[in-house]
Amino acid sequence: MFRIILLFLTIQGVLLSATVEHIEVKGVKVPVIFEKDSLLPIASMQLIFQNAGSISDGQKAGLSSFSASLLNEGTKKLGSVGFAAKLEENAISLSSHSGSETFVIELESLKEQFEKGVGFLQTLLKDPNYTKESFEKVKLLKLSRIKQKENDFDYIASLNLKLLVYKDTPLGHPSIGTKESLESINLEDVKSFIDSRLSLKRAIVVVGGDMSLEEAKKFAKSSLSLLPKGEFEKLPTVEHLKKPSSVVAKKDTKQAYIYFSSPLFVKSDDKNRYKAKVAAFILGAGGFGSRMMEEIRVKRGLAYSAYSRANITKSHSSLKGYLQTKLKSQDEAVKLVKELVADFVKNGVTQNELDQAKKFLLGSEPLRNETLSQRLNRTFMEYYQNLGLNYYKKELKLIEDLTLKDLNDFIKSHDEINLLSFSIVTKK
Repeated sequence: MFRIILLFLTIQGVLLSATVEHIEVKGVKVPVIFEKDSLLPIASMQLIFQNAGSISDGQKAGLSSFSASLLNEGTKKLGSVGFAAKLEENAISLSSHSGSETFVIELESLKEQFEKGVGFLQTLLKDPNYTKESFEKVKLLKLSRIKQKENDFDYIASLNLKLLVYKDTPLGHPSIGTKESLESINLEDVKSFIDSRLSLKRAIVVVGGDMSLEEAKKFAKSSLSLLPKGEFEKLPTVEHLKKPSSVVAKKDTKQAYIYFSSPLFVKSDDKNRYKAKVAAFILGAGGFGSRMMEEIRVKRGLAYSAYSRANITKSHSSLKGYLQTKLKSQDEAVKLVKELVADFVKNGVTQNELDQAKKFLLGSEPLRNETLSQRLNRTFMEYYQNLGLNYYKKELKLIEDLTLKDLNDFIKSHDEINLLSFSIVTKK
């Protein structure tokens, strides 16, 4: 019955699979990822700029994050409060944020207000709030956040691990910046960053909702019309530390926070990435039933939660994980993580573990793509990581056909995950 209803909705144009088209703006062809979804009268659009996240901060750590926050301060004419009030009057959401690789401007509203929302987006790009007051406000908020993080032991352990394994690379700094780097950033740095990174040659538009493809193209073209052509800079490849190492921070804590990471030689468009997904699920990403959870929590009671996953991006890949344990158990826990990973590489997985992983990964796929935003994000990642559209369907078939021998051969070929580095926050 569900399949019949879904087919009917598709025929009626309510649900359509995502497509990738191109529009030409100032002689630059910009990809537009679009999916129609008329189930609700809403529309959304993301302008995504490649190689414009924290990986492109250069010598001023936190510059991408700072620039995104300043764009959230509205326009110079209306100010932060005035611009926010205009958006709220029309139930329009417009915000900016940056990740490690990308810079994103996101717009969402009811379909009937979407054209007006595009107008607000154009106004923002034309007249950002480049005032001393807004600049100082953002700096103060960033410095306050850094201060607040001084007692967030999970953050400290995670950050120290990042600084350790990506030292002297474009990722070897806090994405929010440091007190020293924020003090060095000035308004001209922000203007220069936005002018150079928010450009047509870096742009990918992701748009969807209750609209036609032609409407989506029109909205995308209008939103991009004020941007410069710019230059496309290839995303750098960042290598994980290969020599096992550790860093310990002493804090006034009642438990130990343990974060760990190792290199994983699997690229974002690797034909075997689906094997890494299955292997990582069995090792530590699958919650109860995973090796980490069973051995560390269930059998030994060393932690409430123990987790690891494969982190595969365009610029870098790793196996990373974490757990919390009693202070007196931290050395035992670290030793056990090393032993679990070594045994995993040496002996692989069992047929039962593979069967259970398949059952979950194949069975839960519909839940991971229920909403429009989930489906658009999936299509964006397929395009961005050069996997090809509808890669997820191919991946499901590959997982279904994966044999125990092929998976264990893959695991044994990646003994680099034994090169574990640790970051620990423990008691003074």
